[in-house]
Order: sequence, then structure tokens, then C-alpha cells
Amino acid sequence: MVYADLHVHTDTSDGQLALEAVPQAAREAGVSVVAVTDHDRVNPALEAPVVERPGVTIVHGIELRVATPEQRVDLLGYGLDPTPALEAEIDRLGADRRERGQQICDCLEAELGVDLDVTVDEHTGRPHLARAVLSHPDTAYDDGVAVFEDLIGRGRPCFEPRAVPSVQRGVSLLRDAAQIVGLAHPFRYDDPRAALDLCADLDAVERYYPYDRPTLGDKPVDTALLDATIETDDLLATGGSDAHGTEIGEAGLDREAFRPVGAALSIEP
Repeated sequence: MVYADLHVHTDTSDGQLALEAVPQAAREAGVSVVAVTDHDRVNPALEAPVVERPGVTIVHGIELRVATPEQRVDLLGYGLDPTPALEAEIDRLGADRRERGQQICDCLEAELGVDLDVTVDEHTGRPHLARAVLSHPDTAYDDGVAVFEDLIGRGRPCFEPRAVPSVQRGVSLLRDAAQIVGLAHPFRYDDPRAALDLCADLDAVERYYPYDRPTLGDKPVDTALLDATIETDDLLATGGSDAHGTEIGEAGLDREAFRPVGAALSIEP
């Protein structure tokens, strides 16, 4: 049973859950600890690195996309106390997200010949725009996966890249602001080995993750390589559902697996 889901998105970035709805969603799923890890955003309503809400402990976190020479990867920061430097980078990324979101929206409207009636802001991500396509009566799409595959996935006609910080910059920013810095979902990247090589400079790696989702395709998951990296680099094993909808707890840590992570965050399971 999932005790801690350490990868949850809210409507502060591109999730559907409001922060106020997280405790109820956690209770319904039987989850006791939730990490809110919005994309390149911190949640202003989380006043401390770890906060208590009715029936659930919420870890203030972030998922920060960074660039390496080989590819782009995502870092997870847990137990966040944002520094001025991190907040400045978040502001820059928000401006970039607005510009990118508008470019994607304009392209979708041109490709589909519709007005999506979307107000693009710093919270707007591709899932928002995919949902707008699905809800429009004059498009043929009824599956968000197809919107990504046809239009807004990497390499598709309406994809736009983001101006993200280097991995060195991202790690430095999170080191100053978070209690744990880890690598998210290593087998979602084109070169998982190169991604796992980054873990020598990190505290953790996401060990438990729903790689069987249809949106992720058929990439192999080498758990032996992942476990060897955890042992070699003396990493904390984290995990989570990467929830963007209203349900959490699809993946994560059981109570015993959470204990070392909880110790690093001063949370007693």
C-alpha cells in the first residue's frame, strides 16, 4: 500500500487538484504523506518545508527541468524553503512558460482551425492545452495521448522547447533551498544511463514510478541498473505517481520504504 506519494502536481502548475483538495484526495487513497512538486513553481500556500493538513503531511517540493549536454531531465527538490535565487529563476521560467504556452496555443488553433478560448499564463502547460483541445466541440480528438502524439509532443508540429537552466545551475539552486535533491523518473529519458550518471551529485532518485502508463510508450525499465545506482551512490529511493489529475497514490513508497526519506525530512512515519 502506498504510504507516501512524493510526486504530485496541483493547479499551481499543470495539475487539476487544488492544494486545498489534496488532503481529501490523500485520505481517499489511504496516503499519509504527499509531496507537492509542481513544475518549476513553488506553492505560496505552503508556509514551511513540511506542513500538516487534516489527515496528511504535505512536503513542499518542486520539479525543476534542467538541461544536460545529452538531454533534458527533471530534478525533484523536497523540503523546500525557497531562496531569492530560486524565486528569481522561477520568475524567469514563468515568463518563458507564458511565451511558450502562447506559441503552442497559436499553433494548435492554426492546425485545427478553431479558437480554443484559452487564457495562457505562467501556469499553462501542455496538459492544459491538450484538455482544451479535447473539450472543444469542433475537434476530432477524444484522447489526450493522441493530442501529444500528433501535435504537441517533442518533435511534433506544435511543440516548443523551453529555456531551462543547466543541470549544474539547477542542482546548485536546489541544494540551497531543499533538504533532498533527487532525479525524477530516470527511465523516461532517451538516455537513462546518462541521467543516472547525474545521481553521483544528488541525494535521491525516483525508484517507484508508474512507467506502465500508455502515454510513456514502451521504454524498458532496468530496475537492476537503478538499484545498483542507488547502492553505489548511496541514494535515497523516492517514488510517486506523478499525478496530474485528481487521484493520487498510483505509485509511491510503503511505510518502511519511506522511513529513510522521512528521516531526512524530519518526518516520523
